[in-house]
Amino acid sequence: MSDERIRLRVTDTGQTLEVVVLSKRPERIQVVLGSGIHSVKCDLTPTRNGLAYAGNAMGREIVYERSRAQVQADLELRNPAVRDPRRR
Repeated sequence: MSDERIRLRVTDTGQTLEVVVLSKRPERIQVVLGSGIHSVKCDLTPTRNGLAYAGNAMGREIVYERSRAQVQADLELRNPAVRDPRRR
């Protein structure tokens, strides 16, 4: 199984990072920066206007520039069963 990777931007320097996604939900995205024993976990939460996800890792602000609606659409495409729960 391949890990999902996303691109984040460091706001201070403008540098982009490719990171591995641990979990992805509309209300929070959990990512891992780096690899090995020096890796750092970070939680990205939606911004107030919902147009991006932001988080803090080692004193640096990182941003995932996709809206909450876009992430929800990505999740529905990846797993259509989540969209239509069956009644019991």
